[in-house]
Amino acid sequence: MQRFRKGATSFYIVAFSTLILVIIAASFATVIISEVTRTSNDDLSQSAYDSALAGVEDAKLAYSNYMRCVSGGKTYPDALSSGDAVTCQDIVYWMNHPEISGCDMVGRILGRIGKNEPGSEVTIEETTSTSGNGGTTQMNQAYTCATINTVLNDYRANLTADNNVRVVKAQFANGVTASDIKAVKLSWYTINNTETLRFADFSTALSPNQVTFRPIGETRPATPPTLAFQVIQTSGNFTLEKLNGITENDRTDRATMFFVPTDSASASSTSRRVNGDYQGIYNGSKNTLTAVQVARTNNQMNSDNSSNVSHLPFVTYCGDGSAAFACSVEINLPVPIQEGGVVRNDDTFMFLVTLPYRDPDTDFAIEFICNDGVRGCTTVSDIDNTTRIAQIKGMQVLIDSTGRANDLYRRVETRLESSDTSFPYTYYALEMLGEKGGEAFRKDMIVTCEGTFYDGGTYRNSLQNNPRGSNC
Repeated sequence: MQRFRKGATSFYIVAFSTLILVIIAASFATVIISEVTRTSNDDLSQSAYDSALAGVEDAKLAYSNYMRCVSGGKTYPDALSSGDAVTCQDIVYWMNHPEISGCDMVGRILGRIGKNEPGSEVTIEETTSTSGNGGTTQMNQAYTCATINTVLNDYRANLTADNNVRVVKAQFANGVTASDIKAVKLSWYTINNTETLRFADFSTALSPNQVTFRPIGETRPATPPTLAFQVIQTSGNFTLEKLNGITENDRTDRATMFFVPTDSASASSTSRRVNGDYQGIYNGSKNTLTAVQVARTNNQMNSDNSSNVSHLPFVTYCGDGSAAFACSVEINLPVPIQEGGVVRNDDTFMFLVTLPYRDPDTDFAIEFICNDGVRGCTTVSDIDNTTRIAQIKGMQVLIDSTGRANDLYRRVETRLESSDTSFPYTYYALEMLGEKGGEAFRKDMIVTCEGTFYDGGTYRNSLQNNPRGSNC
């Protein structure tokens, strides 16, 4: 009996030991299989993303072909041409009718999908050599949908420390003109910029409602960032004098606003206007600037502290950042100073968006709100209200590309500037005044008809005898 008990004890020890080893081995096997699966999915995801990027690059090439076709104002019949060869007429037709070309737009423009063939995905021609016999294995990658949209509801871009200024020249679709625009909506800072909002502090410790920022170097800067927004507009004829610092009857050709974000609705309320510090623009439902406020920001020489002065910073309530953009403000536009011609000139209607403190980086969007009764505008709805906006064309295009690797898909959306954004703009001006009425040191800017350079007292070009170009 005692021997039987000893044998049973040994049996139980072996059985439990074996069970523990099996559990450990199964756990290791599960972990290994999970890691292999995750690694495989990561590889497929990266390959699908690469396929989508290939669609983006093809879309850039397709759009370049389209721009060459329409350069010089060329027009084509609104139909496909005969034959199998892809012509400019076909390219323009596919671009103008995205509802017909659909996901095959880019593939058809580049001839990767036959003109008269049914739609299909575009295979990425990528192979990997196998070891040993030198054969190749076809990678199962393709972009399944790549489209180009030339008519958009807003303009979007980003500002960084290295690229902190963006000049935006407005151009519209559907026959809308600059004179049809009542207001612009500026929005900035998305979840892509950061996951944490760190607002400027409106503390009463130093003076009532003074805006204070965390010291540089001690911690990260306040987010969302302070943004500068400048409106540039003219009528048919204008002078540089009118453009620089003059407001007439609440009309102006230029206006500059500084928006300081806060999460305090009371601090940004329109009823909280503090002379010498800032002005609130939150009316209980949204941040709004009137056309009069915008126009008076150009009264640069008025330094009194009356309630009429509007060139102080505007405090913008940004809520909890739950919307697509953390901050937004609706800016009603004044009428430009009338010098003749149209009320607002399409060729001189532009905006300057600046990150004055160069930090932190931010995305931003500009929407153009139409006057009542304007044809060609489209209706958009958000949580708060319904707005009629002017769609833009010729400013940006939206590329939408979906890539595949085996049965895993990735989608990429990107904006492509369709016009030259390298607009020359003077960032800084310097003026050193002499003491007690003494001689001042100034740097003059000369506007000429063409490029020139100064060499030892001589202007080396056709303006040599007329360096200021007074006959331009």
